Amino acid sequence: MSSEATRSTPLVAAGAAAAAAATPARALPVWRQYYALTKPRVVRLIMFCALVGMVLAVPGIPTLADVGTMAIACVGIWMVTGAAAAFNCLVEKAIDARMKRTAWRPTATGQLSDWHTLLFSIILCTAGSVILLVWVNALTMWLTFATFVGYAVIYTVVLKPLTPQNIVIGGATGAMPPVLGWAAMTGQVGPEALIMFLIIFVWTPPHFWPLAMYRIDDYRRSGLPMLPVTHGNEFTSLQVLLYSLLVFAACLLPFGYGMSGFLYLAVAVPLSVMFVVRAYQLWRDFSERRALKTFLFSLVHLSGVFGALLVDHYIR
Repeated sequence: MSSEATRSTPLVAAGAAAAAAATPARALPVWRQYYALTKPRVVRLIMFCALVGMVLAVPGIPTLADVGTMAIACVGIWMVTGAAAAFNCLVEKAIDARMKRTAWRPTATGQLSDWHTLLFSIILCTAGSVILLVWVNALTMWLTFATFVGYAVIYTVVLKPLTPQNIVIGGATGAMPPVLGWAAMTGQVGPEALIMFLIIFVWTPPHFWPLAMYRIDDYRRSGLPMLPVTHGNEFTSLQVLLYSLLVFAACLLPFGYGMSGFLYLAVAVPLSVMFVVRAYQLWRDFSERRALKTFLFSLVHLSGVFGALLVDHYIR
């Protein structure tokens, strides 16, 4: 699920943490060190997208039973997502220690041992999976667990150190939240869920790569083959622009399919145009400051698009 949602995907939203100064792990009480392992900034965006998937899956106003299922599903998904983030911190502790924005993490500083981190991840994943299986449905549990494996193992262990296209392939795990939300309420995966998946999937590269360009020295020290390191900022900026065009196209699908109306369109189109413009400016006149602004706007874009889906659902 997204070394981070940010380094990984909206999941990848860990990027919010990238621009902000982090509190040193040694200044945190133990419970907050464990909480930090779950990458709460990333998880907040993940849970928001999952919740939108849940709400859109329910026609009209949710009943009390629906609200109860949503709450339980959110708890289970949050626990498994947090477990994946903790496992990521464990696997990448040496890499995190070499990067300024992640060197404070409890695993990187040695504040939490490998055994404690692994145990924490196992407990969270197991408890979250049981909650989803018993009180939600088996499909949601298996999809959420598959997302854990995809992010914590396939992306973090295999793809990330292997190819500069890691964020493109691994972005599939970060795009799963609305699918999980939809499955929690319906017991199936509908085309609407896949449309939301596609939006996040194509959004992830132009969200992450500007951050990687802004933090390029960090990624050089990490030894990871991130695209700005292997191919340079000019090539990466072009990829950001091309992907932003794909994002624009994907954001038209909810309206074209009939799952949203003109209010959604009135929000999604301007936001997507602004994303393309920022990506174009980044490509034509690169600067670290512009890369950071593009990254930060990508968070506004995804939040705005999914927020518009949510509001539009209730006013149609």
